[in-house]
Order: sequence, then structure tokens, then C-alpha cells
Amino acid sequence: MTEAVEKLTKKSEDPSKWYLQLVRMAKLADYGPVRGTFAIRPYGFAIWERIQRDLDDRFKATGHVNAYFPLLIPESYLKKEAEHVEGFDPELAWVTIGGREELEERLAIRPTSESIICDFYRNWVQSYRDLPLLVNQWCNVLRWEKVTRPFLRSSEFLWQEGHTVHATAEDAREETLQMLGVYRDCFHETLAIPVLTGMKSPAERFAGAVETYTCEGLMGDGRALQAATSHDLGQNFSRAFDITFLDEQQDRVYAYQTSWGFSTRVIGGLILVHGDDRGLKIPPELAPVEAVIVPIWRGKNKAEVRAEAEKLYAELKAFGLRPELDLDEEHSPGWKFNEHELRGVPVRVEIGPKDIGKNQAVLVRRDTGEKEFVGRKELPERLRSLLVEIQDNMMRQATEFRDANTRQATDYDEFKEIIAEKRGFVVAPWDGTPETEQKIKDDTKATIRLLPFDRQEGADLVSGKPGKTAIFARAY
Repeated sequence: MTEAVEKLTKKSEDPSKWYLQLVRMAKLADYGPVRGTFAIRPYGFAIWERIQRDLDDRFKATGHVNAYFPLLIPESYLKKEAEHVEGFDPELAWVTIGGREELEERLAIRPTSESIICDFYRNWVQSYRDLPLLVNQWCNVLRWEKVTRPFLRSSEFLWQEGHTVHATAEDAREETLQMLGVYRDCFHETLAIPVLTGMKSPAERFAGAVETYTCEGLMGDGRALQAATSHDLGQNFSRAFDITFLDEQQDRVYAYQTSWGFSTRVIGGLILVHGDDRGLKIPPELAPVEAVIVPIWRGKNKAEVRAEAEKLYAELKAFGLRPELDLDEEHSPGWKFNEHELRGVPVRVEIGPKDIGKNQAVLVRRDTGEKEFVGRKELPERLRSLLVEIQDNMMRQATEFRDANTRQATDYDEFKEIIAEKRGFVVAPWDGTPETEQKIKDDTKATIRLLPFDRQEGADLVSGKPGKTAIFARAY
């Protein structure tokens, strides 16, 4: 794909244009007919499936089960939790006609499912013996976004949303933090994205939550991405929807709840964190194809090379790896090399007549471009260990980038300079007031991404009042 790669804008020159081109050229997604909607193409969906499988296994390991709830939510349900409906009202899409009849009550297409799920939980939870109720849903949601970008911000997107019910505030908070840790581990171990975790400020908190915890990633262009959130809902929704149970003393009390979500926007994060001027770089743990075999032949030795490549493919597949065999006869090996680099395949395996004669193959890393010659007998085991090395290296590179772009600001002028010229995370004390938070946002377009669990004391750079550490950044 030499021509396509040559036309790919350099990431360093125009990250936005590079991103939009790469989504299309790598065949991850295409624009839909309705503003803000996108079709996720098979390769993009294969990446999502691997993320989904990884997370689903983690959810089940912590005792959660999957269910499914209705797409349409009566307006009266949304209005039961005033703060919740106010928070989502600008993004709601409404159904007002069914068939040819105007509906008596408007139906919202779910922006999130707390209100509809709570109506079911009101009937499902009757006794302390029914708790904890640990349910997750994989589905799509719709939020009428004004400015959209494939994966990063779209009107319709795929996600999972966990919704749990607990007997005590302590149990709900423990669940909230546990699921934050599940997300963090998925980012670190599978996506190779070194997220920071902490609390949201009250202004950035999920509508209707007592506390919101977040995973924040730093993208390659220096902007932050809210990658996943976990919410302690307290009794706000249980009181609004009358979710009560008989406790061990046979008193009827309100339950405590949580919700937590992780969406296809992480694919956008994956592109922005790991991608480079040649295209995608996909961590091996996540890659639909771990290694692509590219046979290199000329007319007279085509049959021999092809047969050997097919044999190698079968060996790698039997070894438990995820290989692909590129037998396309229309394009040159060089074209194929660029094509698979663009797709972000972690390892390319080259095999030609000389390699067959030496009983070897060539392994080429996508992350570093390094080549090594490996004997055929040792190849499956070496490829497996190489994939581990690549996964570790991608996490290391992303962590080094994040750390190099996390800066302490000593005064407000320096704070503004960092945000404007260097971007990245800025660590500075915050006095806890919404007025200071809003001024910083107005002046710099930076927001509080999170309040770390370990916060140091210091003087707020704007007000001079006593404050504690917050992490700021401009964000997607």
C-alpha cells in the first residue's frame, strides 16, 4: 500500500487530519448517513471484540452477570432523578411517533440506562438476600453530539454499562473502586495505555452520582481522554425510583447503587496513543492478527514458497497464535509490508527461497522495525516471546511519553504557558471552588481531569487559597 502510506499525513504535522485519514485507510470505520453515526468495519470491530472479551472475562471473574434492558425510556422515568435528566437533556433524542400514531408520552433513546434499569430493580430487589445485585449490559447508546469524530465522540456508540445494587454505602464504594481497578488493569495489561486514576471534581461528576472515579489517558497530541468511569450513586436513584429492601433487622431501607462504563471511544484512544506516521500500532494482546506471513516469490519458485508459507501458517495457528497468511498475487511484497504496517499488525513474517534454503524466516517488529532471522523449528516459540516483548515495550513507550508530558506548574503564568504550548497533564493545587475551576477553563480550555487519590497540599495558583493537587489538561 505504498501509495496510501505516502498520502497519510504525518502525525506530528496535523494530528487531527492524520487521525481521520487513518481511521478510513486502516478500514476501521466509515461515516454513516446521519450526522455523528459511523459504521464500524470488520477490522475495527475485531479490535472491539477483543476488548469486549477481555473486559467480559474480568467482569465475570468479579461475580458480574450480563443482561439486556430496553432501548426506549419513557420521559417520566428520566424525570424521576432531576439532576440526571438535567445533565443529559441537551443530548437526548426523542421518539414521538410510533407507526402512524403520535405517542402519548415521549420516549428517549437511551443515553445511559440508569432510569430504565432502576425501574426493574425496584421489583427485583426485595430483601437483603437479593444483594448484591451485580449486572452488566453490552449495548449501544445515543447522545446527540454537536461535534463528532469517529470513535472519540460519536452520537451513537457501543459500550458496556454496569449497574449494581448494594446493602450499604461501604459495599457500594468498594464496588465502585473495584471496577475502576478492573478498567485500569485492562488499559495497562491489554491496551498498553498507562491511565491515571482518581476522582472527578463535582463539576465533572456524572449527573446524579455521589462520586465519580475516572481513568484518564494522555494522547499522543498532548490532550487527555476520559477513557472509563465508575460512579458511586449512593441512594440518589434508589430514593427516586423507590428501590428498597428488608434488611436483616426486617426494616425497609433504601439500597445503594453504582454504575460504570467503558465504550468504543477507547479505540480512538488506542490510535492516538500508539499510532505513528506509518499508521496503527496495535498491542499484541489486542491485535486481531498477531503476525502476518508474507511469502516472497518469483515465478519459478512460487509453488515452493507458497507451500512453505501455508505450512508455517498452520504451525503458528496450531501453536495457539493468531496468524494471517497474505497470498495476494496482485501486489508486490513491498506494497504488502506497508499495508500491514498501516493496519498495525505487531509482527511481519517474511519467507522466501533463501529463507527456505536456510530453514529460517524473518521476523519484523511493527513497534521498532527491527528484524531478526529465526530458525523454523524455534520460530513459534520465539514469535510468542517476541509478542510479549512488543506488548511490554509499547506500554513502556506510552508511560515514558505520559511521564515526560506531565509537568508541575509553579505559578499561573507557567500553567497557562504549558497548556498553550506544551499541553499534556499539568499538576497544580486547586482550592476546591467551582469559581477557580471555571476561570481556568475559560482562560485555557483546560479542565480538571482528576483529583489523585494521594493529594498534596499547596496554594492555588489562581486564588492563592489553600488547595490540594489536581491534574489538569485540555481534553477530547
